[in-house]
Amino acid sequence: MKKTMLSTKQSYLVCFIGILAAFGIVMALCESGLADSYIKGIMMTACIAIIMTTSLNLTIGVLGQLTLGCCGFEAIGAYVAALTSKYMVAAGIAIDPTARFLLTTLIGGVVACVFGILIGIPALRLHGDYLAIITLGFGEIIRVIIQNLKVAGGMGLDKGAAGQALIGIERTANLYVVFWIMVVTVVVLFMFGRSRYGRAVKAIRDDEIAAEAMGINLARHKMISFVVSSFFCGVAGAMLAMCNTSVSSVSFTTSMTYQILLVVVVGGIGSVPGAVVGALLIGVVESLAKAFGLADFSDVISFALLIIILVIKPTGLFGEKTTEKV
Repeated sequence: MKKTMLSTKQSYLVCFIGILAAFGIVMALCESGLADSYIKGIMMTACIAIIMTTSLNLTIGVLGQLTLGCCGFEAIGAYVAALTSKYMVAAGIAIDPTARFLLTTLIGGVVACVFGILIGIPALRLHGDYLAIITLGFGEIIRVIIQNLKVAGGMGLDKGAAGQALIGIERTANLYVVFWIMVVTVVVLFMFGRSRYGRAVKAIRDDEIAAEAMGINLARHKMISFVVSSFFCGVAGAMLAMCNTSVSSVSFTTSMTYQILLVVVVGGIGSVPGAVVGALLIGVVESLAKAFGLADFSDVISFALLIIILVIKPTGLFGEKTTEKV
């Protein structure tokens, strides 16, 4: 037991040193001028992708429920943050750009969290493919409604046609702040999986009947996981909006949901480090594909990589083998 505790502390220390080293590299690239605005944009996009991946991993990997509405919550966070920022500017509210970025990001996450509660109440009564379909449907409904709202740049729900992107957003995102928000998100979700609630959620994943017999409230723990995941998806969407000067509903289609799911599977379902490494790996592959003029085949290359990894290691890069229930 003592040896196990020591190895756990050592792993935490290694992770902490790794975070500091990564931050040092980011600072060195920025301060030296080697990282231009394009490189900084890629770094911020990578941080947002990691937040989305770890959020989806919470429901799919830790809870064991196939939910596919993450892009809907991301869209809510993005549009709420963008509209809040535009309102603050129009109202003449004087506030530091970094403080406005943090405030709008928090508001976007909270609103997405509220929608997560409203959607989770009926959706979490279902299981398996039915849960996947209903959450995917909710995500698509949210996206279509948003893209038709006049306040979000649409033509209006009565016109029956999608509008243009929401433009005129003041860019307030800072690479350093985005990086630390990503770190906090990963740490929170990692610790959630190791907490008392996390262990209860994993028990539900392994065997719902046995978990309920042990006195675990299935509905409450499922809702907590779903709402936490929704919150961080909203945070990721808000950060995405604040990193750009416009936001479009095209960025939140079902194909993006499948790409995030791809990253989770590559890293290993249920593994937070795997979600981080998977997001970085797929991001590098897609960036290289674009650099070599193969942007149209980036998805093909990513899925080919998925097949190769699963053939070599069926549980993903950091996934653990699970025992079959008999």
